[in-house]
Amino acid sequence: MTSKAVKNLSPESSSEESGNGGDAAKAVPLSGDTSQPASSPASVENMTPAGIATCWSCRGPVMIGDLFCGTCEAIQPPRPVDPFARLGLEPGFEVLPDELERCYFDLQRRLHPDRFAIKSTRERDISVALTADINVAYEILKDPVKRAIALLEMSGVTIHDEGSNTISDPVLLMEAMEQREALAEAETSDQVKNIAAVAAREKTDCLAELADAFDKNDLSTAECHTTRLKYLVKFEDELRVARVRFPQTTLKPS
Repeated sequence: MTSKAVKNLSPESSSEESGNGGDAAKAVPLSGDTSQPASSPASVENMTPAGIATCWSCRGPVMIGDLFCGTCEAIQPPRPVDPFARLGLEPGFEVLPDELERCYFDLQRRLHPDRFAIKSTRERDISVALTADINVAYEILKDPVKRAIALLEMSGVTIHDEGSNTISDPVLLMEAMEQREALAEAETSDQVKNIAAVAAREKTDCLAELADAFDKNDLSTAECHTTRLKYLVKFEDELRVARVRFPQTTLKPS
């Protein structure tokens, strides 16, 4: 996957305050994000069909992909875009970690509030809002479950709350019951280790199947694999707890 020149990060202000550009507004959450910062100072202006808005500072035209106004060079506030667009990446399940890190840290350097220390209050507020949005996008894209959910939501598919998808999938339900039963009956650390090894292989297979489903735009299959991945990730937490129960115990050779 190749990274694009940072595109959809350029933001807009709802309207220029009369005689005062320093008032703060609220940041707009990313697609797939349910935990936006409590207070983020940047409002969002509706875009025209052509993707052109008005700079909050000079009232000149600003394209949807601009971080800064081409006329007055003022930083532009965030608009609601998906996390891939926020970081300038092509949408897709397979994200190269090095590329994700590079895009993230490049944006952090360009938009860090320290770079706007001598700018206006409004510009400092906007940089804080953009930096917060970039952090949220990064957390989504580095997590395979959140990344898959974001892709599904971008295609109009909703993943239900924890557990509600599992009941409708008898195969996944049976798998979950068998794994949890085996873990509950485990009596040694080696038994827990063997269960964990099987679960790790299943997670690897699930990730590969999920990537394939997204590549084929098979959203129904991608939704099923996303639900399964959510379970496997949760089961990893249960395995970590189980390992604490048997820190010293091992099976004796037969």
